[in-house]
This record gives sequence, structure tokens and C-alpha cells, in this order.
Amino acid sequence: MEPALPLAGLNILVVDDDEDSRFYITTVLEADGATVMAVASAEVALKVLPELQPEVLICDIAMPGEDGYTLIRKIRALKSDIWGKLPAIALTAYGDSEYRSRALEAGFQSHVAKPVDPGELVAIVANLVASYKS
Repeated sequence: MEPALPLAGLNILVVDDDEDSRFYITTVLEADGATVMAVASAEVALKVLPELQPEVLICDIAMPGEDGYTLIRKIRALKSDIWGKLPAIALTAYGDSEYRSRALEAGFQSHVAKPVDPGELVAIVANLVASYKS
């Protein structure tokens, strides 16, 4: 019997303006059982959010137009009983502690520097979801 996939049944929204990053993240997460919708902007993410009802958000920080900080603040300002608790991961090329603090203050629960190892990404998502379910 095969072991259960760690992200089986999870619905994840990925927001990244870089096509290669979206492809990589989507491929990694789907290989471990997640259902992923990947979009290229904060604007599109806000449009699909109510219909998609993701259980996790993974968002790039540096994007043209609205950045990841703005997006997470807007999400947190929506129906707070639903979106105030959405587990959110900032996935960014900016890895130092200043950017980590800024991401956490904006409303993300986790800050991960790119490039991220596939196994590490899966573990971060799984651990974040587990901590919200407990």
C-alpha cells in the first residue's frame, strides 16, 4: 500500500508573476496531492479567491502592480472570519530577516526564500496546515 500524499485534498492558490515559478510550484505541490490554481497577479487572485476557497495561499512578494504585501492585507480585510485565518506563505527572492519580519507583519504565517527545495516546500505547507487544524 502506498503512503498517503502529504498534501492530498488540499486546495492551494499560488500567486506569482513569474511563469517558471508558477509552473515549478504547481508541479511540486500537485505531485504531492494538492489541487493548485496558479495566477499571475494579485488582481486575479482576489477575483478567484471567493470561488476557489483555497485552504492555503502561496504568494510571491515582488510583483508588478500590487505586491504580495498588499494582496495579503486585502485578503485579511475581507470577511475576517474566513480570510483572516487563511494559512499564507510568502515565497520570495528576498530572504533576509527584514523581509521576513515585514511578511509576517503584513499577515503571512511563513516566509520562504526562493529557490526552495521541493521537499522543503511540501513540508512547510503540510506543517502550516496541520498547525491550523490543531
